Amino acid sequence: MKSIISKARRPLKIRLSRGRVLHLGPGKEGQIATEDADRESFKKLVEAGDVEIVGEGSGPVTSGGNVASSHPDARGHHPSMSIKKRGDR
Repeated sequence: MKSIISKARRPLKIRLSRGRVLHLGPGKEGQIATEDADRESFKKLVEAGDVEIVGEGSGPVTSGGNVASSHPDARGHHPSMSIKKRGDR
């Protein structure tokens, strides 16, 4: 995995292998597979200065003001803490 950051002032739509697409906003970070970084279309974005490779590895990037979130995703249903009533009442 390679960590990348968008240097463009517009949202980017980066085509990846197997029909996948990475939507990357201005100044935002993302991760792509190493084989996707070797694609000619991605190399053109790097040469144009729209995207910068900031690191390699599988962990989240924690550089500068765009720090990866350390709390879990808050969406979804939380388990109920009430006792369920059973039987005829």
